[in-house]
Amino acid sequence: MECQHCHQEIPGKECPDCGAVIPLESHYCMECGINLDQETADVTEEDDGFDLENRALCSDGTCTGIIIDGKCTECGKPPK
Repeated sequence: MECQHCHQEIPGKECPDCGAVIPLESHYCMECGINLDQETADVTEEDDGFDLENRALCSDGTCTGIIIDGKCTECGKPPK
């Protein structure tokens, strides 16, 4: 793969989805848009154990915290 500006060779790899040649450190394919870090992201979500779908928001309407272990992570209030 060649840089369009300086014409130097850029280390590349093949996209596992469409086969296009993309820069080695790419996070997304420039041709098909696939997320190349998806496998890493899936593992990270499993490791931290935080479930975004089933989180309990703070009962204070102005607070941005969530309820963990019986209290809000931001203001400390218990759920109502």
